[in-house]
Amino acid sequence: MGNPKAFLEIHRQEAGYRPLHDRIHDFGEVEQTLNTHQRREQASRCMDCGVPFCHWACPLGNKAPEWNDALYKGDWELAYRLLNSTNPFPEFTGRICPALCEKACVLNRFNHEPTTNREDEAAITEAAFREGYIQPRTDIVRNGRKVAVVGAGPAGLAAANELNLQGYTVTVFEKDESAGGLLRYGIPNFKLNKDLIDRRLRLLEAEGITFKYGCFMSADSDIPALGADYDAVVVATGTPVARDLPIPGRELKGVHLALELLSQQNRVLAGKEFTKEERITAKGKDVLVIGGGDTGSDCIGTAHRQGCRSVTQIEIMPRPVEGPEDPQNPWPAWPRTLKTTSSHEEGCVRRWNVNTLEFIGENGRLTGVRVQEIDWQPNPAGGRPLMVEKGQPEIIKAELVLLAMGFLKPEHPAYPANVFVCGDAANGASLVVRALADGKRMAGTVHSYLNRQ
Repeated sequence: MGNPKAFLEIHRQEAGYRPLHDRIHDFGEVEQTLNTHQRREQASRCMDCGVPFCHWACPLGNKAPEWNDALYKGDWELAYRLLNSTNPFPEFTGRICPALCEKACVLNRFNHEPTTNREDEAAITEAAFREGYIQPRTDIVRNGRKVAVVGAGPAGLAAANELNLQGYTVTVFEKDESAGGLLRYGIPNFKLNKDLIDRRLRLLEAEGITFKYGCFMSADSDIPALGADYDAVVVATGTPVARDLPIPGRELKGVHLALELLSQQNRVLAGKEFTKEERITAKGKDVLVIGGGDTGSDCIGTAHRQGCRSVTQIEIMPRPVEGPEDPQNPWPAWPRTLKTTSSHEEGCVRRWNVNTLEFIGENGRLTGVRVQEIDWQPNPAGGRPLMVEKGQPEIIKAELVLLAMGFLKPEHPAYPANVFVCGDAANGASLVVRALADGKRMAGTVHSYLNRQ
């Protein structure tokens, strides 16, 4: 801890976003970065607490006090080595993680100015790539055993990376045309530039991992069959089924699942072409996003960049409390408070306690959505609160509706003993950082299993 008074003398400084009038016209990353001096100043604010709750809150167990101290002292290589010892892909989490560690930071409890851990780890990793500290490992000793990983999302990549470094010959099977899962096909480029994924993939391939694309593996037959050809199989297929809204009018043209828009837009930016009939676009349209989470926010930002007329976002649950503290979930736990993203700042009408009743259209095309304001009241019998109608139904004008209501936890058949399930495929939809942590954990489980054979 090089500067024990920094947290008292230096305020939290975030890099912030590119100017709104500039960023909504392209899909470049919206987040800016601090200069080297400012970044080291922010790292110096870490208190090196006796009980580092940041470490406790992070699913990966990142040792923020250690790498922040190295960053403050200017030892960027040591900072990366310490960061990478727990986090296999900090260039991803440094951009898209909600930073559970920052909400658990003692400074967040003290004055609501936690250490800028997420931005610090992004800066550390970019410096490591830029300075050549990150090079393919050439000292991996192969143990003669083969492992298949099904799914190249965060959990699959983390498991493949860990198993490869332990000496296994790893083959990753991916149904899409490239690796990354939701990192590539769900998260917009303005939050995560896909060149960063490709840069990491080149490193993983140079270290010996084989990727096979366009390989759909059925749970009932293909995956068990892999178990006969490989010593172990890791299933990391994520949560591919989105929660739908089967109400009248669902078949109208203009009603889409959120990922249909997001994945198509990312593919367009990658150079893929779609016909006019296939193309989903918000250009010139009034857009309604149903669902108040991060996926809904991503739809808002994408709609603006496509040239929408307006965006409205509705959520069936109540409006979260405002401010830094959540009385129902106090520090150091994650506060369920109102979150305003860069996409919301670009323009959006946000409403809560709104239930969707019907999609309305003419000549097979969507023109509006009939909705109903509601209240939630305590259930006398206990359990889930009761939804009660409030006022009269109304119609929200919309030519494009995006359903961003989460994903269904997949079900799996009984697999052979050498088949292991991890990440969202095992636990349901969650954070990228949790998927990375579970992928690493499962690699350890596979290693232990194979060494008992």
